Amino acid sequence: MEDKKYLIYHGLKCPKENHTLESLKYFENFQIDVLDLFCISYPKSGTTWMQEIIPLLLNGGDLTPVESIPNWERVPWLEETRAVLFLDKLSAPRTMVSHMPYPLMPPTFSSSKAKAIYIARNPKDVLVSSFYFHQMASFLDDPGTFEEFMDKFLAGQVLFGKWTDHVKSWRNTDLGDRIFYITYEELIQDLRGALERMLRFLGRQMSEEALDRVTEHCLFKNMKKNNMSNYSLVPQEVMDSSKSHFLRKGIAGDWKNHFSPELEDKFNAVIQKELEGSGINFPWD
Repeated sequence: MEDKKYLIYHGLKCPKENHTLESLKYFENFQIDVLDLFCISYPKSGTTWMQEIIPLLLNGGDLTPVESIPNWERVPWLEETRAVLFLDKLSAPRTMVSHMPYPLMPPTFSSSKAKAIYIARNPKDVLVSSFYFHQMASFLDDPGTFEEFMDKFLAGQVLFGKWTDHVKSWRNTDLGDRIFYITYEELIQDLRGALERMLRFLGRQMSEEALDRVTEHCLFKNMKKNNMSNYSLVPQEVMDSSKSHFLRKGIAGDWKNHFSPELEDKFNAVIQKELEGSGINFPWD
């Protein structure tokens, strides 16, 4: 039986609102250039935040583009339907986002020497954010109760599969110094310091004044007011902001308001078992 809301791509659920067979074929065949930059994330891990940050680091801190161009146009989502409309218009270095696990990236990614920034977030907060997103996005399934949604999340029956599979796939790569790892929590704790580290990775420099300006602009509370980034341009029937804002709280640890001790134990046991032996450590562990 065909799923009305999702395409299944290599076992992963992709919403039909954002993906077609054509857009996924475009993704597979995309010719990646050596100067291209990817922001990689599991959904609800800070993608929108990175779409705000990266253009500013690359352009020396000029706020004009992020205040006048919607984020899906300035940093397109490569596997999404609109990518084909915008990517050809971008000048190098082109910046784009993807939620795909490493093995599904276009073949030209490995050979291109393009760089990637991978942002991860505490999976308990990812779950909470995704739970509210499912309530407000008409193109996604109703999440049911929080516990029901948690069970789906742990089983990988959500957008782009299991969180653990995604983070493991991007840690076990041969990318070497082509990939930079950052967490949502690090952006919250010390945004300016995180921006400085990303600048070094990108081989860019910025004046202290410009870095101060970018840091202030990219504080979550300020980004949330930017209509080019907060998805307020999306029709209410697609994303109902009366149920939940797309950019909700932008904090670490909101999961504590949603997990009972029993649910936390259950969640932790599954995640720890699946990461066992991976050698991956996170600041929230």
